[in-house]
Amino acid sequence: MELFVKYFLSGLATGGIYACVALSVVMIYKAIGHVNFAQGEMATLSTYFAFQGIVWGAPLWLAFLGSLVLSFVGGYLLERLIFRRISGAALMTHVVMFIGLFLLINSSMGLIWDFSVKSFPSPFGQGQIGGLIGYHQVGMLAVTAGALLALSIFYQKTRIGLAMRGIAANPESAKLVGIRVTHLTALGWGISSALGAIAGILIAPIVFLDPFMMLGVIVPSFAGAVLGGLTSPLGAVIGGLTIGIIESLIGAYVPRVGIELKLPIAMAIIVCVLVVKPSGLLGARILKRV
Repeated sequence: MELFVKYFLSGLATGGIYACVALSVVMIYKAIGHVNFAQGEMATLSTYFAFQGIVWGAPLWLAFLGSLVLSFVGGYLLERLIFRRISGAALMTHVVMFIGLFLLINSSMGLIWDFSVKSFPSPFGQGQIGGLIGYHQVGMLAVTAGALLALSIFYQKTRIGLAMRGIAANPESAKLVGIRVTHLTALGWGISSALGAIAGILIAPIVFLDPFMMLGVIVPSFAGAVLGGLTSPLGAVIGGLTIGIIESLIGAYVPRVGIELKLPIAMAIIVCVLVVKPSGLLGARILKRV
């Protein structure tokens, strides 16, 4: 039983990372109706901002806060200066732009900070609780829960949050009632970028920092967002946590399954769920008139 609890908590901690990235994916999707394929690279770049602040001698938490601010501003400007201009373009135009952004950010990180692997400090320490879960893992879960709570309050209790929900539901009607759709769409980008920065800062102490840090995280995070429902922040968290737990338990208890196979098996389970409920666990069904 103790071994089961250990693997469960380990999967829960990993799922917390997936959940945080999935939250940022959902924020972009709610803003523009597309998935940002460069989300992982943007999160890695934000982590490098924090790393550079630490190198320059800034206190740990100040470097993290500075990274969040820069990420928010960068995401906001990215939408206003680039993606707003192609808002009415075909889907493939957005896909090509996201792929180009992925390559540009990745290459730029390698040019500025090189491609060597760098250690990154944990904001929560390296100790363990009862030999079952580390302080850092507990901190990751607490931060993810805090981010979800903050988003929930923002969307349900603030005028801006309610306006953003209206834009996600029906942008044309939102324009008719005087909501500044383009401004709030850029705000959604900024929030998504800040959430990605949080995810990058949380994962860097575990996998170490390099330009390809998020490659092993972004796929299960996308899957978590889809599993939970691309329109639901709570669903994204549930989906991310579910994938982390399934991965951990399958790797521990299913014979002959190693690191290479546990994710495909988890994905196969997710596919089965989506066949039954294509909109995801908590996603809204989209009805179209034919």
